[in-house]
Amino acid sequence: MSYRINNTTIDFFEINEDITLRRVVLRNPRPKGTVLFLHGFPETLYAWKDIAEALADDYEVHAFDWPGYGLSSRPMVDRFSYAPKDYAHVLDQYIVKAGIDTSSLTIYATDIGALPALLLAVEKPDIARTIIVGDFAPFNRPQFMSEKLQNLKAGPAMEQVRANMNSNRDEILENIFTRGLPKEAQFEVSQQFRDDMSHGWSHGAMTTVDAFSHYYSHFTRDQDHFESQLARLKTPVKVVWGEKDLYIKKEMGIELAARIDAELALLPGIGHYPHLQDPKRTVDEVRASLRGTST
Repeated sequence: MSYRINNTTIDFFEINEDITLRRVVLRNPRPKGTVLFLHGFPETLYAWKDIAEALADDYEVHAFDWPGYGLSSRPMVDRFSYAPKDYAHVLDQYIVKAGIDTSSLTIYATDIGALPALLLAVEKPDIARTIIVGDFAPFNRPQFMSEKLQNLKAGPAMEQVRANMNSNRDEILENIFTRGLPKEAQFEVSQQFRDDMSHGWSHGAMTTVDAFSHYYSHFTRDQDHFESQLARLKTPVKVVWGEKDLYIKKEMGIELAARIDAELALLPGIGHYPHLQDPKRTVDEVRASLRGTST
């Protein structure tokens, strides 16, 4: 099944018997490369819509809703754990089944999408030409995370935080993208994007927050695994971080870049969602990563 919104085709792509992903693919008859965008919480593929359209004249562009988000499947946790390592497996299956040429692929991953991309790169160094990551927690450093995120990782407050977030859907969708930014840095996201997040919040057997909470329940384990395997990470990585990130402090990005010897771009005045606050910068980052490639 597929449908069109503003000349963009969105369809549903089966990964396995438990998971079907809602995705968007913008084709190009002679692409200079391919880019795959991976969203964060509480986003959907609509986070990338304008950026994807800006790149489609030169590149093939893919984006999908993670399991538990948007209109993708939400299997019960006895079938799928929603852990970063399991998202990494979904990402691997998507790239293979979609027939993406990884030699000219840039993966741009933010928030919950970033650790799965790097976990996959540890196991498959040729999974992409370049991976751009930012505004996430690669290592178990709770002191660099907001209190709410710390409490989601473990402990007696975890269920209470989850319940509070579930009961505050409208407030989250209204304020999460600009919380903590000064008035002059505030920005709007499209009503279409807001409506899509709201519509998909309770799609299927669990809410978006439930999926997020399940992800965090496994987070420390998968962070520790990633840190133990850093020496195996050979895929070129660039780290892009909002200097004013309220949720995950820039020190996390600084440490990651230093330990993997990656280029680091700290974005002045930018918060946790650089692709929404300064989409042109995201377009420029992708173009730079794919310069000189062709398929």
